[in-house]
Amino acid sequence: MALDKPYTDVPGTIIFDAEQSRKGYWLNQFCMSLMKAENRTRFKANERAYLDEWPMTEEQKQAVLARDLNWCMRTGGNIYFLAKIGATDGLSFQQMAGSMTGMTEEEYRNMMMNGGRSVEGNRFVGENGDAQAQNQPQGAGKKA
Repeated sequence: MALDKPYTDVPGTIIFDAEQSRKGYWLNQFCMSLMKAENRTRFKANERAYLDEWPMTEEQKQAVLARDLNWCMRTGGNIYFLAKIGATDGLSFQQMAGSMTGMTEEEYRNMMMNGGRSVEGNRFVGENGDAQAQNQPQGAGKKA
């Protein structure tokens, strides 16, 4: 019996639940491997070859190569694991979060300092707020 998931109607939000965890297991294991300097070096030397050592889906590998963290999350990535990719690239968490919203680091910081996004138009999928997929840089048509 499947669990009811009322949280799937929250725009701009991917909940890392048991289903996402199973889907992203190898993606997240890859990310954790980047905690070791020798693995970061190997990854940066030949990203595709290193990714091919992991039993991830091709879509997950493409999402990593594109550095599209939103796409990575949709394929089961957990942001706390995905942060290892950003750190490998020399990015701060704030820079990564900005990239996920289509904002510069400064724009993202200012938005957060001013209380974050408004809930107006962002309570449910289908409204017209700035967190809605059609108003995001990755758009509504990107792979789910």
